[in-house]
Amino acid sequence: MPLESIGTTTEVEVAQWQARVDLAAAHRLAVQHGFHEGIFNHFTLRVPGHNDRYYQIPFGLHWSEVTASCLMEVGYDGTLLAGEGLIERSAYCIHAPIHRLVEHGACVLHTHQPFGSALARLEDQSILPIGQTELGIMMHTVYDDTYAGPAMEPEEGERLAGLIGDKEVLMMANHGVGIVASSVAKAYDLLYYTERVAQVQLYAMWTGRKLKTLPENVIQDTWACYRKGETYGGRKPYDWHFDALKRMLDKTEPDYKN
Repeated sequence: MPLESIGTTTEVEVAQWQARVDLAAAHRLAVQHGFHEGIFNHFTLRVPGHNDRYYQIPFGLHWSEVTASCLMEVGYDGTLLAGEGLIERSAYCIHAPIHRLVEHGACVLHTHQPFGSALARLEDQSILPIGQTELGIMMHTVYDDTYAGPAMEPEEGERLAGLIGDKEVLMMANHGVGIVASSVAKAYDLLYYTERVAQVQLYAMWTGRKLKTLPENVIQDTWACYRKGETYGGRKPYDWHFDALKRMLDKTEPDYKN
């Protein structure tokens, strides 16, 4: 990323502030959408212009309180490099290795959101090919079928990074959902639709009636369509979606930008 000055700031500094605003917005939106779990779970983002650190909120802060300026910079070695607060151990152990090892892992969102976590607690946590949105999430999803307790060592994050590969949605058995993506906008879009997919699938399963699985040719044709990566005005749908969500947030909780 270029470092030339623009007035009294640099392009990197502008990008860093926008990154902070977007990550703060994601925390606030997660509260509005019911994805949060008190002061737990974690959203992190690589610091633009650096390859050794990421943004993380101080431990103990409720997600409804998160602002752009409160984010800490945490080194991949667990060192607090900027900001104030306590570093939540499991956040570091899961997120730092993924940021370090996964090329597209700029943004990592981990939640225990209700429907995704409920699906992850089934013997078979698979997202089923029973609808258009399901197909869109399925093509990005990988499954972790091993839960061995809270992540308190970086080796767990390294294991998860190895599972993720080139995927972006991680269904975590007996646990929750992980999203690994190149931007906050893309990550939050995937998080949002993963929860919708889990919700609709569980509702359909709860009827007790036989699920209508889509035929293989429709699955493949739909995936081919999605892989083309439709844009609108030169921008991806997930950028439009996240901007719309932030506009809604601007009306009710504009202080997230502070």
